[in-house]
Amino acid sequence: MSREESSSTAGVLCLVATPIGNLEDMTVRALQTLKECDVIYAEDTRRTRILLDKFEIRKKLESYHIFNEHDKASVIIKRVLAGEKAALVTDAGMPCIADPGFLLVREAVKAGIEPVIIPGVSSLTFAVAASALPSDRFAFYGFLPVKSGRRSAAIQEIAGEKKSVVIFESPYRVGKLLKELASAMGENTLCAVVREATKVHEEVLRGTLKEVMEQTKDRNWKGECIVVVGAASGEDVEEAASFHEDTEE
Repeated sequence: MSREESSSTAGVLCLVATPIGNLEDMTVRALQTLKECDVIYAEDTRRTRILLDKFEIRKKLESYHIFNEHDKASVIIKRVLAGEKAALVTDAGMPCIADPGFLLVREAVKAGIEPVIIPGVSSLTFAVAASALPSDRFAFYGFLPVKSGRRSAAIQEIAGEKKSVVIFESPYRVGKLLKELASAMGENTLCAVVREATKVHEEVLRGTLKEVMEQTKDRNWKGECIVVVGAASGEDVEEAASFHEDTEE
């Protein structure tokens, strides 16, 4: 018996991954889960309504975002404990991964609720796979701080990594980020910039930081961007090669 069916009195809390661009990436399980829910909480109800309309899902839709999550988390937990089936979705990808959700999961677990995770497409794994950089190990830094002091500290921490690093960035700061990484890690460090993953204008740029900066020096970046950078020393490439040799023996 699944967790969804394990109790006739307690409700269910589901975290549902949604497409990062192409709505056809919605999974069968995710669609079925949303159809069975009593209420769906969304980071942006307008964007989620587009998704629900496409698949003809007519359910009560309420907001859950970083500005109301402290208040809404307790409301959702009470509804689940009362027997309702609730789902949380964010604008794209998996809740909790650079998106709202952690607070709700933490409080749900405290209340004895085991969230049901409905996985799906992820911009994080998309970028790692598309980067052509070593992927046996990688570090995820999400969105870097905007304030200069904290941002500089984060860049220095990334420069010390001995594995590939994935960074989410606003299109308005991608050019700045590439320069910061080049300054801290060296212009010959390998990188990839993934833009608009799974969307019509999907693009992946690969090369050294210097090469990518030269290719895009006059670019006005648009859309959602992810930067993947290799280790400054190139140790990630050497270690990945050693890892694959060991596993093939």
